[in-house]
Amino acid sequence: MALRLEEDEGELSEINVTPFIDVILVLLIVFMVAAPLSTVDVPVNLPGSSAPAGTRPEEPLWLTVTAERALMLGEAAVAPDDLAAALDARTGGKRDTPVFLRADRTVDYAALMQVLDRLRQAGYLKVALVGLEGAP
Repeated sequence: MALRLEEDEGELSEINVTPFIDVILVLLIVFMVAAPLSTVDVPVNLPGSSAPAGTRPEEPLWLTVTAERALMLGEAAVAPDDLAAALDARTGGKRDTPVFLRADRTVDYAALMQVLDRLRQAGYLKVALVGLEGAP
């Protein structure tokens, strides 16, 4: 017994691209709407934090920026150029040690960014910013 294939049971050689084009157009519209939302530049006046206090290590490494823009590592004054060496001496070269950064309220943003840059250049990337607990 031989099987016979009828002529109209052949494979369909044409692809229907209409649903594909519909999906592409919908994705295009979604990306056109979402793209400007991700690049919004909004001026911000950051409020104080009322977040609960996190856990603190037994001997935290405090880096303080005073109102006079002086750096204090623990209780000792440190020159900005000597910060990396002082941190290495204090941590034994362990660069994954968290540094708790405190700054006086009058310290401007540029001065704080300079300190953060010095920490990054020294290889200390785990930096915790310290604030007052229960600030409004």
